[in-house]
Amino acid sequence: MRVGFTVTKKIGGAVVRNRMKRRFRALAREIVPAKGLPGADHVMIGRAKGIEREFALLRSELAGALDKLRK
Repeated sequence: MRVGFTVTKKIGGAVVRNRMKRRFRALAREIVPAKGLPGADHVMIGRAKGIEREFALLRSELAGALDKLRK
């Protein structure tokens, strides 16, 4: 499984974008190996409100999205 991240300049400056990518990397290490689709590429797209969300909420949303894809 491969994981990619995209966070545009619309989100904010370099500091904000890098923080969002760090959050994505942490989520990917934690959730994708267990719930991801084998042989698939996973792309996580950063949205404007993502940096303000609690990490636990992002974790549950990603897990829910991957569960939904598996069905």
